[in-house]
Amino acid sequence: MNKFMSSILMAAVMASVSAANAAPELKGPVTLTFAAQEVGTAAYNYATALQTVMLKELPEGSKIAITTTSPGGVGAPIIVDNAAKCDIVMSNAGPAKWAAEDGILGRPKTEHTAALAGGLGHDFINVMFTKKFVDKTGIKTVEELVAKKYPVKIVIKKNGTLGELSAEKVFEALGAKLDDVKAWGGAVEKTGGDAIKSGLQDDLYDMTIDHIGAGQSNTTELCLTHEMVDIQLGDETMKKLVDMGYNYVSVAPGTWKGQNTEIKTVGSQQIVMVSSTMDDAVAYTLTKAIVEHRDELGDSVAALQYFDPKVAGTKLMTGVKLHEGAKAYYEENGYSVE
Repeated sequence: MNKFMSSILMAAVMASVSAANAAPELKGPVTLTFAAQEVGTAAYNYATALQTVMLKELPEGSKIAITTTSPGGVGAPIIVDNAAKCDIVMSNAGPAKWAAEDGILGRPKTEHTAALAGGLGHDFINVMFTKKFVDKTGIKTVEELVAKKYPVKIVIKKNGTLGELSAEKVFEALGAKLDDVKAWGGAVEKTGGDAIKSGLQDDLYDMTIDHIGAGQSNTTELCLTHEMVDIQLGDETMKKLVDMGYNYVSVAPGTWKGQNTEIKTVGSQQIVMVSSTMDDAVAYTLTKAIVEHRDELGDSVAALQYFDPKVAGTKLMTGVKLHEGAKAYYEENGYSVE
């Protein structure tokens, strides 16, 4: 074969490879539904910020309607599975993983869920004892509490919340269950945030476990009005929680009154979740919008400043598989998708 023919063949091969790897392209406007929680929630604030940047990348005439029909991060995988009730929803990585692998909230496993991006936010498992409890018992860790089977009085969020599920997961990592506390002679109360705050203020309870972010109002007020002790989980406990779908998080000194040192913990961050059946070109374009407008997102919602495209497509951050369109975008731009 002469050099001329070899050059032509090589050019054809390169063109074929280029076409195969070409970014999926939208041919016209699209209409999507983005499910959020009620106005004023973090999920709603995230959704409005994301809606703005997504429309900048979608074809002219595209529409994204925000609804307030999301049950929250825990239930989100259910309503986006095969686009059952929306096209896009905010979820947390942990619940997304649990829903896909085992089912959640008494529902079967989700089969058609995927992520566009993970690592949005900086929420964490927050464990606190009252100082009165620590002074009385000398117990300073959850690991010690469980080992001694101490009859502790715990107050946590209601069933179906990530706070309640996180408390369950902490005990699971320690080889126990929340129900065991009752057998030890203790109590577990599940209620709303205000009742948790007031109950701890009045020393009706000894401790709480929640999944929150810095500045959460009830915890901020609690620490301003009552002496609380921040509890750091043990390394092995945190490792087990990471294996369950959380990721390591550091809580800066001074996040809560009386917290003078950094607390190492774990958290399950927000992900942008879609149905795996979403068109590849749509998913690619939405992912492009999130990544390439990340500074704007951070300016709109402070928690979105933590978003890092270098790890946003990794399983550790998303909890579930990436949508193929999102994966194409990350790979094209040299970002990790491991």
